[in-house]
Amino acid sequence: GGHIVRYLGIEPKKPRVAVFDLTGCEGCELQLANKEETLVPFLEAIEIVAFREISSASSDRYDVAFIDGCVTRADEVERLIKIRERADLLVALGSCACFGGVNRMKNHRGDLGDMHREVYGDGIPRETLPTRAVKEVVPVDLELPGCPVDKAEVERAVTHLVWELPFALPSHPVCYECKQNFTVCSFDRGQLCVGPVTRGGCRAPCPAGGLACWGCRGPAPEANLEELRVVAAERGYSARELEERL
Repeated sequence: GGHIVRYLGIEPKKPRVAVFDLTGCEGCELQLANKEETLVPFLEAIEIVAFREISSASSDRYDVAFIDGCVTRADEVERLIKIRERADLLVALGSCACFGGVNRMKNHRGDLGDMHREVYGDGIPRETLPTRAVKEVVPVDLELPGCPVDKAEVERAVTHLVWELPFALPSHPVCYECKQNFTVCSFDRGQLCVGPVTRGGCRAPCPAGGLACWGCRGPAPEANLEELRVVAAERGYSARELEERL
């Protein structure tokens, strides 16, 4: 490809990349097909061997397999195990794959049978199991949180996995990025925000757009939850409101 850098006239081997979806909205996969300014060089640097949303390609061997979505059915467990066997490297793509995402809330609502009837009614069987993250079923080599993931972060992760270029998830909280963006604090706008304890790296688009952080990237390392509880209480939020948001 025209964008592939040759070294001493040798074209580097393109990594064979596959993308699969389990239970989720597929928004993280859509992110990979967005961001047009880097899409062409990104696709020219890799070989897509399985990615239902953008390609009819099919293969049974992958250098890197991305998994979008969480595990909620027995057939997904079987499928995930097969993908793990065929992939040299496996990446959990997005918060559903990393943590269980929104679907995991059902794990804390008691009997799944009662919930099933509430959602679907009687007489319409739908298999459902407690939600699990990908790493709770198979070993994962890298996790990329976000709802959806950040395309630039995924691109950096690919270069890290394939060419061993440096890569690390940020350890700072979202607040750091709001300060960089000169975004007025959500608390000062009268909104409950969990940005102080959420891992940064998303560049804080939600607070910049007027919506307080809901913590989709998971907890920041050494998150100071106790101080957040103090701040939230000082701003008039109950302990239950904060716990529900967390």
